[in-house]
Amino acid sequence: MRHQTDIDKMNTNRNLFFMSLPIFVELLLQLLVGNIDQMMVSRVSQQSVASIVNANQIMNLVIIVLSMASTAATVILSQYLGAEDKANSSRTCMVSILMITVVSLLSTLLVFAGYKPLYKALRVPEEIFDEASLYLLIVGACITVQGLYLIFSAIIRAFAMMKEVMIVSIVMNVMNIIGNAILINGWFGMPRLGAVGAAVSTDISKLVGLGLMILLFVKRTNVKLGLRFLKPFPVQIMKKLCLLAVPSGVESFSYNMSQMCILGIVNSFGTMVTVTKGYCSIFANLAYVYAMAIASATQIVLGYLIGAKKIDLIQKRVNATQKVALAACVGLAVLLFLGSNYIFLIFTDDPEIIALGRRILFIEIFLEIGRAVNIVMTKCLIAVGDAVTPTVVGVSFQWGVAFVGAWVFGIIFGWGLEGVWVAMAIDECLRGLIFVVHFKKERWKKVFRSVDD
Repeated sequence: MRHQTDIDKMNTNRNLFFMSLPIFVELLLQLLVGNIDQMMVSRVSQQSVASIVNANQIMNLVIIVLSMASTAATVILSQYLGAEDKANSSRTCMVSILMITVVSLLSTLLVFAGYKPLYKALRVPEEIFDEASLYLLIVGACITVQGLYLIFSAIIRAFAMMKEVMIVSIVMNVMNIIGNAILINGWFGMPRLGAVGAAVSTDISKLVGLGLMILLFVKRTNVKLGLRFLKPFPVQIMKKLCLLAVPSGVESFSYNMSQMCILGIVNSFGTMVTVTKGYCSIFANLAYVYAMAIASATQIVLGYLIGAKKIDLIQKRVNATQKVALAACVGLAVLLFLGSNYIFLIFTDDPEIIALGRRILFIEIFLEIGRAVNIVMTKCLIAVGDAVTPTVVGVSFQWGVAFVGAWVFGIIFGWGLEGVWVAMAIDECLRGLIFVVHFKKERWKKVFRSVDD
């Protein structure tokens, strides 16, 4: 009875808000790791900014795939915690750690072996090719560290310890900023390394973050780890994780591949446009990061509701989260547009970049309507066991609408970066509409029952 009461308290608007706040801070800092590099390097060289933009496009592809594996771990673990199943909770953690390690190592090999053809496909300008390559290789060397950090933070988050994860992120990012200041600018007798210094600082901060996360896991959770939980190998748990992680990973991989191809289109417009795209992407992160936070918190709550067999409460919880996410995304996008003449001065005083950036942020307002819906509905569909719908719809629209539209509007119609943003806005809004209609049909209940069986 007490356990049921605790879940009822968790499924309240007030509790969800307080759960989302630490996740918001943590995700904001996580998303800004690469963007902080851009901010600080922008004072040294605009070409170095373009180098980081291109390198981060590849790293984002890797990190988001890793994030999907960790998201699957959070979903499955929260269900077992909701059902008070300690043995399967331990098995889930062990299988998740094993899976993320293998995927991370394979990703590292792919980055080191394939970065040159990828950069050529992206049409990375020759003047930044070497610097972009070196930045990518240094950051890519710590992909396994990043993967383990994500999986341990996902496990800890499943225990609703959002505040602790946030504190680790703050420490990690403060270290990154200090390291950037020293290595980018050559303070205290260090060589002035520019983008390369930013990469080294990023790696060091990730190592420290992983160490703190493991310490937090050992001290604050009651999960037991050990090879005994892999004997016999928990095939059913691996199957559950893969049923969520693989489709989600495919969708995320497809999204980032389409974004890389779109970046290739943007690169063809010149370095100035690429730089503007990088700055606008930073502001877009600010607009949608709270939607990601409250969607992540909702995903954990849904996991506990599923574990406790309270399926009928799910639709109401999703609807409430959707309203908050829309208000946050669109509201922040409007504020960023209204203040665009000033916020771009953080990076540059180039009037051409500021003028183009302002036009992009106006289109961003409409893009955020769709993105808010997509973020919430995708996470909620995954939480209830339906990872196939976001994958099929996502892959189809990312290429058929966003990429093709970027090419048509940006190049054929000659709208440039504005055309690219219009295409991405149409993609987000159409997908969001499809997800809302699909979720309300409640076919996910059948999907959940089949997965549960």
